[in-house]
Amino acid sequence: MALMNRRIVLASRPHGEPKPEHFRLEESRAPTPKEGEVLLRTRWLSLDPYMRGRMSAAKSYAQPVEIGETMVGQTVSEVVASHHPAYALGDRVLSPAGWQDYFVSDGTGLHRLDPAAGPPSAFLGVLGMPGLTAYAGLLEIGRPQPGETVAVAAAAGPVGSLVGQIARIKGARVVGIAGGPEKCAYLTDVLGFDAALDHRAGDFPDALARACPDGIDVYFENVGGAVFAAVLPLLNDFARVPVCGLVAGYNLSEMPPGPDRAPLLMRAVLTRRLTLRGFIVSDFAGLHGAFLHDVGDWLKAGQVKAREDVVEGLEQAPAAFAGMLRGTNFGKLVVRVA
Repeated sequence: MALMNRRIVLASRPHGEPKPEHFRLEESRAPTPKEGEVLLRTRWLSLDPYMRGRMSAAKSYAQPVEIGETMVGQTVSEVVASHHPAYALGDRVLSPAGWQDYFVSDGTGLHRLDPAAGPPSAFLGVLGMPGLTAYAGLLEIGRPQPGETVAVAAAAGPVGSLVGQIARIKGARVVGIAGGPEKCAYLTDVLGFDAALDHRAGDFPDALARACPDGIDVYFENVGGAVFAAVLPLLNDFARVPVCGLVAGYNLSEMPPGPDRAPLLMRAVLTRRLTLRGFIVSDFAGLHGAFLHDVGDWLKAGQVKAREDVVEGLEQAPAAFAGMLRGTNFGKLVVRVA
């Protein structure tokens, strides 16, 4: 019997929040690998905020997904047929297969996984792209010093939670910002953050100021919007701000109303000698070996913990992705495809 491949394609470009009509589930025969190729079966699919940018035609650091193309995404996949000398049946690999069941590869972009390093899905989270994002952004740009205050937005997510834990390992005081009391309790009670604040609370700016009596030396930016507005007055001289994401604005179809805040920001950058640096994880690909060594050791020693939010079934990916952009996930969002 021929293998059938389900794939989720971009049906139309969203203006605002992605909705079901912006995706389409298609089914066809799975591709057949030729000489020098492997056929991969997707086991786990990663859902990440950057995918929202790829749904837009606006110029960015990566090419957009074209209408009718398979949605992009990293997967943990299993080799189910191989005509490639480097891969055998049953090998588990990290792959750019995207939102589909089967994918043919000539080996480009594949990375064989070490089953002893952690469970397969961890390579989409704490041992994968989000983990390297946290590790490199904090240590290369944030450079936390013992006794400094590190604040991190989206702190219960896969990037923010690791940022905070690494900052604690480096001797910093860590203040996490998350959405809701359950996530805040997780940060302090499970991950050991020094304080955690609900950005949805009406007194959030005042509560943040109370939690950071000595100001903020490093702010790891994942969100933007109102959270950054509350953080900006608290940044100390020479504070460092790694800018990883701006998820609060990803679904905006136009700029929000209000006064031009750029002069206020630029005055703070000048007078407080702030360092704001945007980055993409691929900027730090050379750190991948050190990252796997350090974070792998911290995981085994229990110094780092990771939480996953598992969704069952490829067909659930669009709704789960839209929910993630609203902050409904709790931990690294992954889809168990098979």
